Amino acid sequence: MLASSLTDQQRQLVQSPAEGRVFLEGPAGTGKTTAAVNRLLHLLQSGVAARSILLVVPQRTLAAPYTDALRRPSVDAGGQVTVFTISGLAQRMVDLFWPLIAEKAGFARPDDSPTFLTLETAQYYMARVVLPLLDEGYFRTVVIDRNRLYSQIIDNLNKAAVVGFAHTEIGGRLKSAWGGKQSEKRIYEEAQDCASRFRELCLTHNLLDFSLQLDVFVNHLWALPLCRDYLLETYTHLIVENVEEDTPVAHDVLREWLPHCRSGLVIYDHEGGYRRFLGADPEGGRNLRELCEERVALGESFVVSPNLHAFGEQLSRSLQRMPMAPSAGVRSVLTYEASLRFYPQMLDWVADQIADLVRRQGVAPGEIAVLSPFLPDSLRFSLMNRLSRREIPARSHRPSRSLREESATLCLLTLAALAHPQWGVCPSKFDVAYALMQSIEEMDLVRAQLLAEIVYRCRQGEPTLGSFDPLNPGMKERLTYLLGERYERLRAWIEGYIGSDPAELDHFLRRLFGELLSQPGFGFHRDYDAAGVTANLIESVQKFRWVTGGDPLEEGKTLGQQYVEMVQAGVVAAQYVRSWRLQPEDAVLLAPAYTFLMRNRPVDVQFWLDVGSSGWFERLYQPLTHPYVLSRHWPAGAVWTDGDELEVRRQGLLRLSLGLVRRCRRKIFLGLSELGESGSEQKGELLQAIQRVLRQLPHHLPMKQEGDGV
Repeated sequence: MLASSLTDQQRQLVQSPAEGRVFLEGPAGTGKTTAAVNRLLHLLQSGVAARSILLVVPQRTLAAPYTDALRRPSVDAGGQVTVFTISGLAQRMVDLFWPLIAEKAGFARPDDSPTFLTLETAQYYMARVVLPLLDEGYFRTVVIDRNRLYSQIIDNLNKAAVVGFAHTEIGGRLKSAWGGKQSEKRIYEEAQDCASRFRELCLTHNLLDFSLQLDVFVNHLWALPLCRDYLLETYTHLIVENVEEDTPVAHDVLREWLPHCRSGLVIYDHEGGYRRFLGADPEGGRNLRELCEERVALGESFVVSPNLHAFGEQLSRSLQRMPMAPSAGVRSVLTYEASLRFYPQMLDWVADQIADLVRRQGVAPGEIAVLSPFLPDSLRFSLMNRLSRREIPARSHRPSRSLREESATLCLLTLAALAHPQWGVCPSKFDVAYALMQSIEEMDLVRAQLLAEIVYRCRQGEPTLGSFDPLNPGMKERLTYLLGERYERLRAWIEGYIGSDPAELDHFLRRLFGELLSQPGFGFHRDYDAAGVTANLIESVQKFRWVTGGDPLEEGKTLGQQYVEMVQAGVVAAQYVRSWRLQPEDAVLLAPAYTFLMRNRPVDVQFWLDVGSSGWFERLYQPLTHPYVLSRHWPAGAVWTDGDELEVRRQGLLRLSLGLVRRCRRKIFLGLSELGESGSEQKGELLQAIQRVLRQLPHHLPMKQEGDGV
């Protein structure tokens, strides 16, 4: 929204004097961020120095509306507005004031520089701590992948840091809330031991993961007058976006900072708190309004139609088992097909409806979002394939996706193993075939498997690729000479690299992508998703090399080999902002529902997939951690009961469904099938709540609505 189209209430907020603090609240879609962006631009136009303004966001991607606005040609050149998450601010301050607090904070080498760990490198070091303990019998009753085991121990440390308690209390808090078999409490003691060992490793080697960065900042730097005065005097104007998604210690810092700033704008979403599993504290965020002289509440939505708003209200009341007032308009914003029995039929129906919306009704693909509680590979592939056959552009985003689950990553690392025979890593023939299919344009899996069977060998632990030339003419014709020529270019490039001095893995990947895979005739030439994955992978490898200082951590293995093994172990990728932003905008978005909410951008049409699935209602299985027990609001010593679990699930579904409705302009399509993906009957809580809404309509919603227009 442009400044000229602001409401009177928004304009009054934007043009208010550059003094004082304002608490801006309201549901999603009421123009809070729009007002805040225009407020920022107004401050700059009024002569406020850009370097004195600090924008605080709970997640970097939420800063996009502000950074986009600051890039407008109409914005005067000059200083730069600073954008930080609290953890980003912590890292900057630790780096700046390291000599003053390193020894006091307990680091063994205070005269050496600190090394900041990413999520990926933190998991790598955690694996070095945990693997020997697994051999001793740790976590023998816990049935989860090792990478999830590492990440949950790291998550415990992060929860301690963002909530503000000592990391040594993790095990005790989890044990005191456990209501199951007493023998199972042992896993919390083991998780505590691993967390403590990891913290000792970090202190010994000057390694700072997210939790230690935040701990050092809050407990040492923020209490240091030199650091605090530097921040208070540098940033005299604060804008705090989505404060309900931030953490208790972030609120503690803001509580002490706001009274000292010339102006402050704190933005609060009434129905937010989607990041509770990451430590979000909506209650603490709401309490910051006590520090603001002015409170502004926005209530009129610029996004949701009256009928969608009515549906949201009825769905909310249904989930809370409250009486509902019938609204006939609800039927116009919901479409579903109730006669589908099998899950693939539901996916076909979704793809057909999207094709109809785009082709016949003129809806832009970028205004369509297909959402599910989770987005597993099978679902993503099935939908992307169906949309591709209908020539509908689509993109997907899953920020918690493991690096190894990306097809482009598998291709690149398989080729890296083939180009580094000294590693002694022999990919399987299927991995080689898959890499050939991904890297050579027009190569299908059948031909790729046939070619790999003929040319790929692993002798004495060293992988080799044979030439296409010796193949008999019949086989060459079957594979085609065109694909054979492209394969030979790939093989020759690898052979040429093997004959030269080996490069660092990130340098190798840059060369492989730039010199070969991005060229015409090869698989990444027009594949923007693959290019994005390649960029993320290169950044990940580069950070891994920087963290380790370029020195191998295991004898007899290069850093490249160790990195490949780390990815093969399922290390989860860190968040890369380019994954959110550098994507074709005019394409159907496939994403988990919570990912869509944190994108915080509305669309015209939403598809809720598999509405009958229990996944909409259930929490992720996390046997080693607990986001509600490890929070500031859980009573000490209280036992977590089934009733508590049921209530947080219900509240979570309420926030999720309302958040989705608030970010939809025109219509919601409900993906229904009698049997789910696994063949079980669908009776999820969301489906039951929607059925209760439909039963209250003056006339029942027809079970089949063909050709409903948006």
